[in-house]
Amino acid sequence: MKKGAKKEKVKFNENIHYSPAEMNRYLGALCETHNENLKAINENFVIVNKKIDNMKETLDFHSKILDFHSKTLSSHTEMIGVLIEDMTTVKEDLSTIKGDLKKKVDYDDFLALTRRVQKLESKI
Repeated sequence: MKKGAKKEKVKFNENIHYSPAEMNRYLGALCETHNENLKAINENFVIVNKKIDNMKETLDFHSKILDFHSKTLSSHTEMIGVLIEDMTTVKEDLSTIKGDLKKKVDYDDFLALTRRVQKLESKI
């Protein structure tokens, strides 16, 4: 039966009696129509099952990729933790070096001071 086709309403009349041959023909036609509808439903069911199987395969593939990315992210997080610790150590060392450099005398200043001391010693 096509979509859009109008069904004809059959009026039931109690006074009409059908012969067994007519009833067999009518029931046979109903059975054939019913079987065709079931066959169409079965075909659609098979198609839907194939689509679901394809989606499951795709989902499994993406799950594997996601697991791989999760492991990679985990290792990167560990590496970042190590780098943060190293940078903290480097910063501390740098601040120590900066403090030590502020206390030291420049080489040119040292030479000038040496000359002044030599001049003063020569005068004494």
